[in-house]
Amino acid sequence: MKTLWLAIGLVIVFNVNGQRIQDLLRQAESSYPLLKAKAFEVQAGKSNVSSAKSAALPTLDAAYQLNYATGNNITGMVSTQFIMPMTGPPSSGNDYGGVYGSAGGLLLNWEPFTFGQRSARIDVARAYLHFNEADAKQETFKHQINVINSYLDVLMAHELLKVHSKNLERSKENVRVVHTLTIAGLRPGVDTALFKAELSRAKIDMLNQSNFLETHRAGLAELLATKNLTYSYDSSYFHTLPVFPEDTASSVHPIVALSQSKLEINRNQRTYVQRSLYPKLTAWGTTYARGSGIHYDGTVNSKDGLSFSRYNYGVGLQLSVPLLRFVDVRNQLHQQNALINSQQERLKQVELDLEKQRVVADLTLRNSLEIARETPVLYESAEFGYQSLLTRYNAGMTNYADLVQAQYGLVKAETDLKKSYLECWKALLYEAAVHGDLNVFLKQVN
Repeated sequence: MKTLWLAIGLVIVFNVNGQRIQDLLRQAESSYPLLKAKAFEVQAGKSNVSSAKSAALPTLDAAYQLNYATGNNITGMVSTQFIMPMTGPPSSGNDYGGVYGSAGGLLLNWEPFTFGQRSARIDVARAYLHFNEADAKQETFKHQINVINSYLDVLMAHELLKVHSKNLERSKENVRVVHTLTIAGLRPGVDTALFKAELSRAKIDMLNQSNFLETHRAGLAELLATKNLTYSYDSSYFHTLPVFPEDTASSVHPIVALSQSKLEINRNQRTYVQRSLYPKLTAWGTTYARGSGIHYDGTVNSKDGLSFSRYNYGVGLQLSVPLLRFVDVRNQLHQQNALINSQQERLKQVELDLEKQRVVADLTLRNSLEIARETPVLYESAEFGYQSLLTRYNAGMTNYADLVQAQYGLVKAETDLKKSYLECWKALLYEAAVHGDLNVFLKQVN
């Protein structure tokens, strides 16, 4: 018995200096792995935008090579895809003695004008960044709703544990009283056995409720990504009712913003595909040096190829136009237009679902508030009925069954009272969820 009460005592203890809702939300945002992953994805998106912008900068590549090869050459055209090219006049025959050759140089490439292609690529990168930010905001908002809902469940479990604790005390007192009445011959001995059975039932209910509380505490700890759960127990949720929010106008709902960001990606990708048909202007500059073991007059000194003997430079402009990509681009544009139309319909569906949920949320909150205003009357009547029957039973004017039924009714009425108040706060949280604004809930929290 002492072990039982010690376990129950440990369960109902809470940290009065623990974290309130706002503290729990901050902890969840900073600790929950999925939210941290979303934050890293936003960082990656920012880096992608910076990378797209850096494409406007010129590239400068340096190279040096040293080779040992034969110098047998011939006049004529050849594709260099799988064959190493060779420079110099044709040779009179084949000489299989290799000589050294070397080369080194710098090559500068710059695309000063891309006729909108570079800006389109930057816009695509920005669209993906906006999507990552919207996704992170939506995931954070959804997680915050889950944290608050879990916290309310924990508070409800605490309150129900109190309800069953009071019922356990009633059962213990009833056993004591009926035992006295039985000894005095005022009640049959069977009543003592029946009340002891009710006492055991009350203990079992307490243990089940303790397990229920610990289960919800574990769920809240998981949402906070912590093993050492601390929170403030706020009983005001069971004594005060929220006010119906009259002004719920807010910014764009996070899930709508997420859907809009997907549409933005598709539109920018279509622009990028369109501009892929535009020309590109490339400026280049180079300087390089070469060395060869074969001299201009045909004499060979292999080691001379280890050092440079000829030096060159060059600058130029190149304008390139994709002449035969129209069919491919047209098919890609058809694909992008279909994706845009699809995403627009998905966005309409999201807005339609939210509108329906807002109507349901309003009805749920109004109905919950009306029920919560009636449950105190039900509880007071049940408590009065139980006390009256208890007095009548002690006076021998009623039987065991009527008293136990009244006791059950009292436990249920008190449970319904606690649940009705909490359901109002959950309905307010539902309002916050469907309007995409957590302040709808938080501004009514003490």
